[in-house]
Amino acid sequence: MNLEIEGKLVKVLDVQTGEGRNGTWQKQEFVIETEDQYPKQICLQVWGDKVDAIKQFSIGDKIKTGIDIESREYNGRYYTNIKAWKVEKIGDNNFAASKNTPLPNENDIPPMPQDNEDDLPF
Repeated sequence: MNLEIEGKLVKVLDVQTGEGRNGTWQKQEFVIETEDQYPKQICLQVWGDKVDAIKQFSIGDKIKTGIDIESREYNGRYYTNIKAWKVEKIGDNNFAASKNTPLPNENDIPPMPQDNEDDLPF
C-alpha cells in the first residue's frame, strides 16, 4: 500500500528517546494540516535517522509524506500510528520553476489543421 499525505507543517514536537531490546531508539512527532475543504490536522511520526530530516523544514512549509499506517492491540484497545518514511518539501520550488518558464511565442505554435472532407478515417 503506497499512501501519501500533503499538507502544511503546523507543529514539530520534541524528540523522544528510549531503550529497547535492539538498543537506543528515537522518534519525533509532527503535525500537518491538510488543505481540503475541511482541513484536518494529522500527527505523524518519524523514527531513527529520519528524525534529523524533519529539522530541515520550518513551520508553514508545504510537505508531502509517504506513510505507513499500523494499529496495535494492547489490553483490548487498539492504538494507531502513522509513520512517515519519506518527507519532502513541495510548493515554492515548483512554482518558482514554472514562473521562470518562458511562454511560447506565436511563431513556435504549429498551425491548426484545415478541415478537409478527405481527412475522415472512413
